[in-house]
Amino acid sequence: MKKSVFPFVLVFCLFITFLSCSNKPKRSRKPISTITVQPTKKNYLFGETVSVNVQTKVKNGEIENIQVYYKNELLKESKNLNFTVDNIELSLLGSNSFNVIATKTDGVNNSRIKSIAVISDVVPEKFTYQTINNYPHSKEFYTQGLEFYKGFLYEGTGDNGSSGIFKVNLETGNSVQSKLMPDKYFGEGITILNDKIYQLTYRAQKGFVYNLDNFALIDSFQYKSKEGWGLTNDGTNLIMSNGTHLLTWLNPVDFSILKTIQVANNKGVIANLNELEYIDETIYANIYNTDLIIQIDPKTGKVISEINLKGILNMFTNPTDNPEVMNGIAYDTKTNRLFITGKWWPRLFEIELKPLE
Repeated sequence: MKKSVFPFVLVFCLFITFLSCSNKPKRSRKPISTITVQPTKKNYLFGETVSVNVQTKVKNGEIENIQVYYKNELLKESKNLNFTVDNIELSLLGSNSFNVIATKTDGVNNSRIKSIAVISDVVPEKFTYQTINNYPHSKEFYTQGLEFYKGFLYEGTGDNGSSGIFKVNLETGNSVQSKLMPDKYFGEGITILNDKIYQLTYRAQKGFVYNLDNFALIDSFQYKSKEGWGLTNDGTNLIMSNGTHLLTWLNPVDFSILKTIQVANNKGVIANLNELEYIDETIYANIYNTDLIIQIDPKTGKVISEINLKGILNMFTNPTDNPEVMNGIAYDTKTNRLFITGKWWPRLFEIELKPLE
């Protein structure tokens, strides 16, 4: 009876496999960088200077270069595995990121990101209000956008099936012109620029452009944000909010993104930015689900002031009313009148701001 050759074949195959594997070149491993920001803090102040230390480990091969970026701008490039970049001024509010890309001579690279929180160096001024006048407001309007233009209020409304744009007589609260959106759209913020009305939608990622005179639909546009909330303009470009702490500038012709800023006060970023109004080179914004309006520096995103409008509607409601949150800021540039209202509110108010003592 012949002896089995299987054990010998198995051993031979394992030996050949071992030799084959041992002859293969070692796979190049990615470098690993560690980023440390000094001083170490929970929050940093706008304008503060920091130092960034980068330490990189290389398992095999050699480093070709290590690049450090801030605001997508190159701060330093070095071959040293341990180096520091000093005197970096923090010039963005909110989340600030330092990005390091380490590349080896064989082209293998790896990136690391270190994010820090930057808050405003300005303590917002506190305001309350005085009611100057109040006017009728349709309790059917789920107010999403409000404008005062050439003697009339223009209002953008939401809710599926009742979204639209309306031209309203201030004194009577009656609509003198209107255009409803298709039922599938939930209307959001509006603004008037160059004799056109621009309107956002909630989650359709689509906006509409109307002729101011006859409300004829003349254009539509897409935007990348998942949601559209408030809309205003600075006389040149559109400015929109999306329910976060971000404000985005859009070109009104091709709707490309021109810039985005983060909004923050001296405690942190301010989320739920809703209806917007551009007044005297600043931006006023409703904070959703609150009685607060904040005033924002459009260059930096710093909150300049906070306006508390608590109680303004109290004496004007009855048991049959079902008002929701404050949402709606309009400004008469000729007479410097400031108007506010809210979703399904029975009144619209002209107010004057008073410093809180």
